[in-house]
Amino acid sequence: QVQLVESGGGVVQAGGSLRLSCTVFGSIFSINDMGWYRQAPGIQRELVARITSGGSTNYADSVKGRFTISRDNAKNAVYLQMNSLKPEDTAVYYCNALLKVLGSYWGQGTQVTVSS
Repeated sequence: QVQLVESGGGVVQAGGSLRLSCTVFGSIFSINDMGWYRQAPGIQRELVARITSGGSTNYADSVKGRFTISRDNAKNAVYLQMNSLKPEDTAVYYCNALLKVLGSYWGQGTQVTVSS
């Protein structure tokens, strides 16, 4: 059984930083793209950042220059370094992994709250 386990959410003041981590556990072949999405109350889930197996990245315009996505292929892990956080970054953040053969999997979500 495949499981994505996230950590690193919390409460931080505006201007602060947080680092999210997500690790894929289970019997898998390989991981293609990995990414982070977020969902605020009453708003559709949106892409924050994605990274390919080769390290190419893309970001939502709202986080460019503030957030950095990275991955450790040896650990089946993806990270999101979030700097200069704003109250509008408050949301539940979800990890996503596109697994070879097995398809798309999601983490359980981790709450990020930025106070003004």
